[in-house]
Amino acid sequence: MKRKIGLVLITLVFSLTVQAQNSVSVEVSKIDSSEGTIMLALYANPDNFLTDKVFKGGKIAAKKGTVTYTFDNVPDGVYAISLYHDENSDGKLNTNMVGIPKEDYAASNNAKGSFGPPKWADAKFEVNRKDVMQKIEL
Repeated sequence: MKRKIGLVLITLVFSLTVQAQNSVSVEVSKIDSSEGTIMLALYANPDNFLTDKVFKGGKIAAKKGTVTYTFDNVPDGVYAISLYHDENSDGKLNTNMVGIPKEDYAASNNAKGSFGPPKWADAKFEVNRKDVMQKIEL
């Protein structure tokens, strides 16, 4: 009996120490063409938002209309997503001479920037013991 109780306690302690792992699915819609790749970045830190310091990155072949990508094994926390349609498959967001993107881009919560990129505060969302779906329009 003592052994059974000890085993139950060990199992309980172990289950409490394991952090919840969730998935974050991203449905990207309003894709204009099937050329290139949709490049995605999941950020876990506001200081790193829109930098190359991503928590998780991903890519999926572009398809006119809608595609879905899933980030797996995402711990509970606050996150934001940025993505762009890399139409020429050169691995970067192409911009004009003054830095304005020439390729379509978007962020979680469909956050838009005014006179600049979207802000973390507008793009952030919470993952808390459940899978999340972000629907983002290009």
